[in-house]
Amino acid sequence: MARLSTRNLHMFILIPMFCFPGVFIVSAKRTPFGAYGGLLKDFTATDLTEIAARSALSAGKVSPEIVDSVVVGNVMQSSSDAAYLARHVGLRIGVPISVPALTVNRLCGSGFQSIVNGCQEICLKESEVVLCGGTENMSQSPYAVRNVRFGTKLGVDLKMEDTLWAGLTDLHIKTPMGITAENLAAKHSITREDCDRYAQKTQQRWKAAHDAGYFKAEMAPIEVKTKKGKQSMEQDEHPRPDVTMEQLAKLPLVFKKDGTVTAGNASVKICIESGCVLLICIGGTVKYSSFNWLRVCVCFNIGPVPAITEALKKAGLSLKDMDLVEVNEAFAPQYLAVEKVLGLDPEKTNVNGGAIALGHPLGASGSRITAHLVHELRRRGGKYAVGSACIGGGQGIAVIIQNTA
Repeated sequence: MARLSTRNLHMFILIPMFCFPGVFIVSAKRTPFGAYGGLLKDFTATDLTEIAARSALSAGKVSPEIVDSVVVGNVMQSSSDAAYLARHVGLRIGVPISVPALTVNRLCGSGFQSIVNGCQEICLKESEVVLCGGTENMSQSPYAVRNVRFGTKLGVDLKMEDTLWAGLTDLHIKTPMGITAENLAAKHSITREDCDRYAQKTQQRWKAAHDAGYFKAEMAPIEVKTKKGKQSMEQDEHPRPDVTMEQLAKLPLVFKKDGTVTAGNASVKICIESGCVLLICIGGTVKYSSFNWLRVCVCFNIGPVPAITEALKKAGLSLKDMDLVEVNEAFAPQYLAVEKVLGLDPEKTNVNGGAIALGHPLGASGSRITAHLVHELRRRGGKYAVGSACIGGGQGIAVIIQNTA
C-alpha cells in the first residue's frame, strides 16, 4: 500500500463512475506558459515537466519514493531525449528505478489521456500513486531533411521541412487544422467579427483572473535567465489582455480568403512551452475519508460535442448540472461552434480565459484544463465541472469532475 499522509490529500476523482475505490487528486501544478522564442525556449519539455512534477510532489507533501507509475503526454517530441521523456522525468525527481514510465500521444488530448491512463492503472489495481502530466516545447521543434540517410542523387535539391508546421497538418486528408475551423465557421454562420469579439473576451477574462490571483494555486514558478539576470517567472508570457477589436480586425487571415481565423483569434499552438502535472492516488479507504472528494468520469468520442454529450450520459448528468465548463480554444470558430451546438452558457464557460490567451501546448493543454478546473471548482465551492478538447484527426475527449465536499 502507498504511504500517504491523510493531511496532504486535497480532492477525489473517479474514472469511470463505477470504478471503486476511486482516485484522489492530491495536487495539480503547472509552469507558466511561455511564448514562442520567449523565456522558456531553452527548457526542454522534459525540464518543464520535472519542474511541474517537483512542485506537485511538494504541494502534496508526497515522497517520490511511493510513486508507482509516471505517465506524461507529449506530441511534438522536440528534444533529443523526447523518446525517454516520462522515464527521465521519473528518474530526475527521484522515483524508484523500478517504477515504469509511459509517454502518450493523443495529440491535443494527450494531457487528458495521461490522467485517463493513470486512473485506469489505479482502477485495475496496478498502481496506487501515479504522476500524470502533459508537456510541450514547440520552440524547440526541429527542421528536418528527409530521405538523406542513405545518400542522395546528383542534382537533388534537398528541402528543409518545418516539423512543427507539418505536425499541425493532417496529411491523411491533406488539411491544416485551421481549415477545419473555417469549415465550422461556414457551417454554423460564425463571422470574423464573432471570432474577434470572443478572442478579446477570453484575453480580458485571463487578465481579470490573473489580477485576482486565481492562477496562483496551480502555478509552479520557474527561474529563468533574462538580461537583468535570473528572475522568477510566475505568470503566463503570451496573453495580450489590452488588445482591441480594431487591432484584431487588422490582422490578416491565415487559412482562407474571406475566412475567420487570424493569429489573434486562434490558440498560439506554435508559440507555447509548458509542463503540467497532476498527482493522483487510490482512494476509498478509511484513512482518506475526511477529505474533499472530486469525482471524475472520462470518456472518448469524436469531437468535443459528442465527447461531452457521451460523458454526461455515462455520468447521468446534464449541462445544466455543470457549474463550470472548459472547452479548449484551438480556434475561435471551433470554440464558438461547440458553444452553439451544445448551447453552452458563456458565463460558465472558460470563465478565466482559454487557449487563445494562454496558448495551446499540444501535450499539456488537457492537463492544464483539468488542473485549472480542480482549483477553480474548489475556489467557487461548485459541484460539477466538465473539461474537453478537440483532437487532431477528428477526435475528442471530455472529463467530468464532481466536488463532493
